[in-house]
Amino acid sequence: MIDVLVAGAGIGGLTAALSLHAAGIGVRVVDPVDELRPVGVGVDLLPYAVGELTQLGLGGGLAATAVAPEAAVHFDRHGERVGGEPCGLALGHPWPRYSLHRGALQLMLLDAVRDRLGDHAVRTGTAFVRLAEREGAGLRVILRDMERGREYGVGVRALVGADGLHSAVRATLHPGEGPPLWSGVRMWRGITEWLPVLGGQTIAMAADDTAKFVVHPVSRQARERGRALLSWVAEVRFPPAHHQAVAGPADWNRSGRLSDVLPHFAGWRMAGLDVPALIAGTRQILECPMVDRDPLARWGRGPVTLLGDAAHPMCPSYPVGSESGSQAVLDARALAQCLAYAGADREAGLRHYEDVRGEAANAVVLAARSGPWALGRSLPRPSGRRGAPGSAERGLRPPMPDGRP
Repeated sequence: MIDVLVAGAGIGGLTAALSLHAAGIGVRVVDPVDELRPVGVGVDLLPYAVGELTQLGLGGGLAATAVAPEAAVHFDRHGERVGGEPCGLALGHPWPRYSLHRGALQLMLLDAVRDRLGDHAVRTGTAFVRLAEREGAGLRVILRDMERGREYGVGVRALVGADGLHSAVRATLHPGEGPPLWSGVRMWRGITEWLPVLGGQTIAMAADDTAKFVVHPVSRQARERGRALLSWVAEVRFPPAHHQAVAGPADWNRSGRLSDVLPHFAGWRMAGLDVPALIAGTRQILECPMVDRDPLARWGRGPVTLLGDAAHPMCPSYPVGSESGSQAVLDARALAQCLAYAGADREAGLRHYEDVRGEAANAVVLAARSGPWALGRSLPRPSGRRGAPGSAERGLRPPMPDGRP
């Protein structure tokens, strides 16, 4: 019998595997893809998540790979600066804030899991299918070998659904929930090597009443060559009928078209950056409607729970929505601590984990919907006050179960 089975080998699932192993708890991870590849664009790790990953021994790898932004600077569409604030260490945190390629982070976590737990710890080409009968203190889980198309059962003491926005584990626990909820925003993303912007350690963003553009560097290696690997996201608000007619289903890796995004940012400039030129110079553009789900009162039941986007998908809009990966790290660390503190009672540990993380994570989902930096609201003028409202780095990290701040 597997002690803890984690469905999903993303940021949350792999961090959970490392954390559970560090707590002396047996764990296996499954993922339906045949090979884990470095896909996606940039991801932000806020200081508290960096602190947690540092405790897992990944601080050196992050520092060697990521860029630590020192400030976030806000412009209007014509390039006039309208505000800004420090980030990470410059804001007084004990750990830096990091921006890096999502694929680089995932492979860093994967290498650490395989190094510490063995190659058998992560089984690709294997999908969660459904829950079967209870088996004593655990249950039987049906998995599918994707290559052979064969289903088989395994016994587990606990199942953690870390399988993302379209979580099969969540659908099993909460049937009839329907598709993710569209925010009214259509989002395009890309990543390309370019000249540094504002010294190469700055998050730059511009907005008007219907559109927003955010760009930040994500590679220390590019910075050391005097270049910048820039990850960008372009957001445009549309009327509700647009979603069904054009935007389509949520898929983080669906290809987008230059002709769809470029007209919305014609003539935009900020910090010497020609926004249309950057968009046009991107080899692959990804497109997706910005979506989330309504918070759940309880993520799981019995020996089953959820983690990361499977538990609390949130609109990925800077700054509050850039919490997604960081919140998954907090979930993973709290899960391991709660299971360790509960001893042999896995169900008690899972419910404790949900008590610790549920309310806080759900609050971030709602904040991403309605925070003061939401798309379409005017960017605030600089207040001169350190810690002005709107920063993703303040007030969102709850106490962990051992009482650490």
